[in-house]
Amino acid sequence: MKGSYVIIAGMRKARVRVGRIGEIGFKEGYYAYVGSAMNSLEARIGRHLRKNKKLRWHIDYFLKHAEIEKIFYKESEKKEECDIAREFSSIFESIPKFGASDCKCKSHLFYSKEMGPLEELAKKLGMKEWHSKN
Repeated sequence: MKGSYVIIAGMRKARVRVGRIGEIGFKEGYYAYVGSAMNSLEARIGRHLRKNKKLRWHIDYFLKHAEIEKIFYKESEKKEECDIAREFSSIFESIPKFGASDCKCKSHLFYSKEMGPLEELAKKLGMKEWHSKN
């Protein structure tokens, strides 16, 4: 299965060193990370859910300090992650340059004090909730 996904994770206030970006101060609250997996959504999401992994992407550094609450996904043959990220950036605070090193987006990580609004937008964009046996 190919497509895009949104990871919603809770974070306590923290300072995290994120790869080449450097140290980022994260507020307490919820964050939505937008990504894509054009080979295998199952494998990519499975990797994000693993605790012990090599830190490769910005999200890997973030998830060491955060707790995944929910994951949403959308099957697609074309890469829609930047379109989804633009929708999130029109409503939520962006974490500059996060997850967007290979595109022109401002960010692929977005902040909300509460989880509900992040979930609502993912659903509004036609995304389904991920369950372990999808």
